[in-house]
Amino acid sequence: MSDKPNTDKPWGGRFTESTDAFVEAFTASVGFDQRLYRYDIAGSRAHARMLARVGVITDAECDAILGGLERIERDIEQGSFNWSVSLEDVHMNIEARLTALIGEAGKKLHTGRSRNDQVATDLRLYLRDQIKATCEELLRLQQGLLALAEREADTIMPGFTHLQVAMPVTFGHHMLAWFENLQRDRERLVDCLKRVNVMPLGAAALAGTSFPIDRHYTAQLLGFDAPAENSLDAVSDRDFVIEFCSCAALVLVHLSRFSEELILWASAQFNFIDLPDRFCTGSSIMPQKKNPDVPELVRGKSGRVVGHLVGLLTLMKGQPLAYNKDNQEDKEPLFDTVDTLLACLRAFADMVPALQVKANEMRAAAASGYSTATDLADYLVRRGVAFRDAHEIVGTAVRLGIESGRDLSEMALTELQSLSSVIEADVFDLLTLDGSVAARDHFGGTAPRQVHAAIARARERLA
Repeated sequence: MSDKPNTDKPWGGRFTESTDAFVEAFTASVGFDQRLYRYDIAGSRAHARMLARVGVITDAECDAILGGLERIERDIEQGSFNWSVSLEDVHMNIEARLTALIGEAGKKLHTGRSRNDQVATDLRLYLRDQIKATCEELLRLQQGLLALAEREADTIMPGFTHLQVAMPVTFGHHMLAWFENLQRDRERLVDCLKRVNVMPLGAAALAGTSFPIDRHYTAQLLGFDAPAENSLDAVSDRDFVIEFCSCAALVLVHLSRFSEELILWASAQFNFIDLPDRFCTGSSIMPQKKNPDVPELVRGKSGRVVGHLVGLLTLMKGQPLAYNKDNQEDKEPLFDTVDTLLACLRAFADMVPALQVKANEMRAAAASGYSTATDLADYLVRRGVAFRDAHEIVGTAVRLGIESGRDLSEMALTELQSLSSVIEADVFDLLTLDGSVAARDHFGGTAPRQVHAAIARARERLA
């Protein structure tokens, strides 16, 4: 440790010794927050223009700042910018380089702001773009689901509860269920954007500034809906990060559940679908293997994003107002959440439209699990039998089918009539898979006619 004043830091005037080398590296964030450079520069441009507008800096100083920022942005994008851990973060690296380029005017840029409101602004600008990118990938996946649903609107498969064959449905109807999950995800993100698009800049460290700044003008330049109402809240709030990560966790939970179905369906035991080879890998020892790596990885990566959400909630729960250094820990989980979410959505959006559906195998599975039993119960109820009595009658019929190795549709009419005298020959119209599916001909039902209508409505919602 040196007794020399810490004049190499922009905040060093109050200190009498240099920062310990380990502490300097431990507290630095430039290794990961440099990805915010474009947003930091955008915020600085708007801040400089506002300072010139209200007369805090001259037009000539503003022009110099804007020119210096343009050069810095170009250097960063070309890979020639020298990032320094000793300058701690993206903000001080850019400011130090700006001052080196243009001199005294560079030192004036920080007037009326703090790194506290600066980083909060950068994060909101960054997240605004990432929400839009996420919604675009969600939309692409939804469009792929609709194309697949339309292609397989008449394909019959078993519907499951408890992973047991329950009732026949169409594969198109099943894909539309995942469309609805993703539609809610996209709506949540759009709603989240309303709370993201609020500007903290001008809150300074925590109490605002004594300079005559115009926060509404800065917000307008940056495309924010409005400046944050309260300076304390503006610099300490990370609800918007948590809310986004909550939305992201839900998206990944949905993709994880979808992945589980794809993994099961692609197995030899189900044999419902074939995943294109380009989304699979083989085994290093078993030459016959075709592993569904993409869905398995998405299922695994969902845990990372859920973990990030829990970590961020825990990060914030003990913090008093206003800004605390703890908040430096918000960026890495946020960045990884964004990267993971976009990668998983891209993989699914590429993979889903290319799924090969094995219609014959699906139909055979639907036929083997007494999936039309509920149809028989409904038939009896329409003939005046109380539902609980109908339930018991059909249960007896299923037991007879199991004992004789036959489906309900394969039983003789006399056998069924021995269980209930109201049964007539028209019952077999409902005991077939096609008849069962076609009977669900109502809004939201699985009948092919309703599937096509739902696809048309879904495309209107996406327009």
